[in-house]
Amino acid sequence: MIRFECDYAEGAHPKVLELLNKSNFEQTPGYGEDIYCEKARSIIKKLCKSDKAEVHFLVGGTQANTTVIASILRPHQGAVCAETGHINVHETGAIEATGHKVLTLPSTDGKITASQVQKLYDDHWNDASHEHMVQPGMVYISNPTENGTLYTKDELTKLSEVCHKCDLPLYLDGARMGYGLMAEGNDLTLPDIASLCDVFYIGGTKVGALFGEAVVITNTALQKDFRYFIKQHGGMMAKGRLLGIQFIALLEDNLYFEISKHADELAYKIRDAFKEKGYSLLFDSPTNQQFPIIPNAQLKVLEKKYVFSFWKQVDKDHSAVRFCTSWATKEEDVEQLLEDIRSL
Repeated sequence: MIRFECDYAEGAHPKVLELLNKSNFEQTPGYGEDIYCEKARSIIKKLCKSDKAEVHFLVGGTQANTTVIASILRPHQGAVCAETGHINVHETGAIEATGHKVLTLPSTDGKITASQVQKLYDDHWNDASHEHMVQPGMVYISNPTENGTLYTKDELTKLSEVCHKCDLPLYLDGARMGYGLMAEGNDLTLPDIASLCDVFYIGGTKVGALFGEAVVITNTALQKDFRYFIKQHGGMMAKGRLLGIQFIALLEDNLYFEISKHADELAYKIRDAFKEKGYSLLFDSPTNQQFPIIPNAQLKVLEKKYVFSFWKQVDKDHSAVRFCTSWATKEEDVEQLLEDIRSL
């Protein structure tokens, strides 16, 4: 079987493994206070063009999200996000388990708008009984979204302006950041994200690392005691250098961006093949996730050779599914899929 159901089915890029192996018998301090984590922090701050940023390394996305959100919110506050947001639908109530409610906004494409956030904020404070309700305390977005869509620079700028006006820290989940930055039509840069968001993370797990996410805190007011929160949430890895080493390998020579572009370009071939066959797409995704709407009978044909994700039933005869490429997707596997799509 050829797998297209996710972007974390493979291990790690060979350069990551090479650097891990090269440093394997070196002795370093623990808990991310080693020379490798320090070098990785320096690289990330330079890429973000943000000397004031603090960078912390955690193992995975849910751990990063729960730690960041818990560090920002007071007990009576909640996190605002799209109803399709990862913290709302794919984290087993992890945010709620920390005592914070997820406050959702409707979304058809995975994104939320500045006007939606402003209205939610105003509705809360204009309600005479607002002290009896969860107070919006921050805004969570992801880029790319769960639906593979991207925020434009203008959209993120407007969202940032509203968040700052309402004193709502803006946090961007960058689990698939590389695929977004290298996507066709994208006009956001890493420095843009660093300047417009209070906190974000650069995803490694889905973009070439064995594991690891780099949390970047640019709002100095949110930096105090963050390592305490990491430890309290089980994220302070004793062998922390393993995280720093991986981000050096990925970011020092732009490997992260090259392998992200590879995944996007292969995803476009899959997208175009489905469109040429006459199939429509559930979302207009310019990233490594593609969502064709396919007759159920044809899905059964593809399922004989390929693994992909069911997304939603569109009608009784058609379903939307997700085909996901990764940094390690083989061109020959995509070519085989293209042939089979044309043969449907």
